[in-house]
Amino acid sequence: MQQENDTVENDQALIELPTNQGRSVEIADAPSVRLHRLDLARHVAIAPDGKRYVVATHNDTHMGRGYVTSVMPQQSDYLTLIRLAVCEVTSDTPQDAVQQHIAVVQTIQQGKIDEFVRSLPQTSKV
Repeated sequence: MQQENDTVENDQALIELPTNQGRSVEIADAPSVRLHRLDLARHVAIAPDGKRYVVATHNDTHMGRGYVTSVMPQQSDYLTLIRLAVCEVTSDTPQDAVQQHIAVVQTIQQGKIDEFVRSLPQTSKV
């Protein structure tokens, strides 16, 4: 029986199933959130005004978008509003994506999310 995080290794497999083993991104004052299947990193970022956001970076290469960092508002300390993403930023490599993820979390913690979103190209704003 195949475990959830096992990879498929036969010539009939169309894709390799990703694993979350060994991936851990630590950011000061940003609690991590349970990773979803394609995630590289997922954290709660709290702005100085108390607003909470989930910053999630995932592998979207199978859809031709590279690695995507999304910022989503969070309500009541647990409800993530995934359909109301504030913005999305793409990166070409997992390393660049993780660095972008860290930068976005720190931007939120500094209270500069609005300025960050305004600085993005129109296609990055959701």
